[in-house]
Amino acid sequence: MKKIALSAAALCVAASVCFGADGAKLFKSCVACHGAAAEKPYLGGKVPALKSIASAERLESLKGYKAGTLNKNGQGGIMKAQMAKFSEEDIAAINAYIDSL
Repeated sequence: MKKIALSAAALCVAASVCFGADGAKLFKSCVACHGAAAEKPYLGGKVPALKSIASAERLESLKGYKAGTLNKNGQGGIMKAQMAKFSEEDIAAINAYIDSL
């Protein structure tokens, strides 16, 4: 029985690694405002292009928007709504995708 449980646990871990969040797919909901390659400044330049922001700072901002504790340039409400659908894993995948651009 232990072997079956250990095998099942190993398969779950392998599946989560192989089928983790797809940052490129998730980022598609961000394209309208931030550009297909995260290159587009927003609000007349008040919000810099996402790919120009340091990875760690961008990740903390995304988490802050999701938590509702960040309101840069008055965008807290809209960004909280946008981020609500994403898990922590999704946010990390989006951030990694932006890094890859």
